[in-house]
Amino acid sequence: MISISHGAMIVLKSLTMGNSCSLLSTAFQVVGFNPNKSICLPKLICKSNWSLATLQLSSQGPKHDEIDFEFLGNLSGDPYILHTNVFAQGLGNREQQFYLWFDPTLDFHTYSVLWTSNQIIFSVDGSPIRVFKNRETELGKVDSNYHYPKSQAMGVYSSLWNADDWATRGGLVKTDWTKAPFVASFRNFNAAATSSFDAAAEEEALESNQEQRLQWVRKNYMIYDYCGDTKRFPQGPPPECK
Repeated sequence: MISISHGAMIVLKSLTMGNSCSLLSTAFQVVGFNPNKSICLPKLICKSNWSLATLQLSSQGPKHDEIDFEFLGNLSGDPYILHTNVFAQGLGNREQQFYLWFDPTLDFHTYSVLWTSNQIIFSVDGSPIRVFKNRETELGKVDSNYHYPKSQAMGVYSSLWNADDWATRGGLVKTDWTKAPFVASFRNFNAAATSSFDAAAEEEALESNQEQRLQWVRKNYMIYDYCGDTKRFPQGPPPECK
């Protein structure tokens, strides 16, 4: 397991060389791994529909912090969904989902997280898809349930597991275990962490081309944003959405 101390900046990115590894699932079996020094990023290979493959940062305990990439299973030929979420002090419910603009089963792609004390940037192949800001100083006075993941060490994990009660079209499609084993392949994961970093760099906003790419992805490929879910939040969205 790679342990990242609180307050550190972590960059998760793919490199171009190195060994590869895979996760295999058989019927009703959950398979995962914790890396020693490095792991790799997912190339997801499926024969039909698989349930869920994850790449995440997480601490331990009931009030854990967590930053998620989750690849939701589907029927063959349907778009793949990339599910993102942020937990702080055990509270999540900050999901955003995106269709990928490529087939992730055909080649390896880079899925990265830049985590600082001020923001979390989720990126795919260098294109930012989501920015989650630390607004704890501002919003902690308004909502005691609002927290930002900055006080707990987090390890890096990956897993392949059955979540067909919700991940596969909302649970409408069940995992076909006759197609097992399902495979998620990983290659050349790199974690760069430092306990201190330049304050100006930490505050730096996205460059103009990155901001344009972020807005392009969100306009064309984002399919769910918890901030816009009025059925889930009939009294109004969480304060960080305003």
